Amino acid sequence: MLINDIEFELKDGRRAVLRNPREEDIEGTLEYLRTTAGETDFLLRYPEECGKYTPEGERELFERVNASENVLMLMCIIDGKIAGNCQLTFYTGIKRKHRADVAIALLKEYWGLGIGTRMFREMIRIAEENENIIQLELDVVEGNTRAMRLYEKMGFVITGELPNAIRLKDGTLLSDFKMIRKIERNNG
Repeated sequence: MLINDIEFELKDGRRAVLRNPREEDIEGTLEYLRTTAGETDFLLRYPEECGKYTPEGERELFERVNASENVLMLMCIIDGKIAGNCQLTFYTGIKRKHRADVAIALLKEYWGLGIGTRMFREMIRIAEENENIIQLELDVVEGNTRAMRLYEKMGFVITGELPNAIRLKDGTLLSDFKMIRKIERNNG
């Protein structure tokens, strides 16, 4: 799913662009995936698991999502560097096409600059334009209070918990929380 580039100002005055992934983003994306995986225990991968990502695989992924009618991937670019990305995935199939899944990640150096809020606003806007969608869904790992605050600010509420869903290297078990945001429609 393709959109027009969206330029915006960060809280620190710098300019950023939200846009679809491009061929030129492949190497930066591989580094971004490794770095974000090492900055927090709240993503579902460790840095050493990022070896499975290859330039060819990322190229194929970018081509597939950009051509898709059901998946939107956006990169946040600041000064030529990938600062974050997000994805909106519309479910297919008659029984689930009223739902969409969202995911987001940012490099730690860009936390607190308004990027996450801007990414969510765009994903919500696009979901609202799809007349089938009545709810957005995401998963968040126990203890990720910073992300939970953002999600709650964007209208998401916790609807369920999967205990012991995540096991860290040190053996710590964490729950995974399902959060939902209803899409309100004005029918009058």
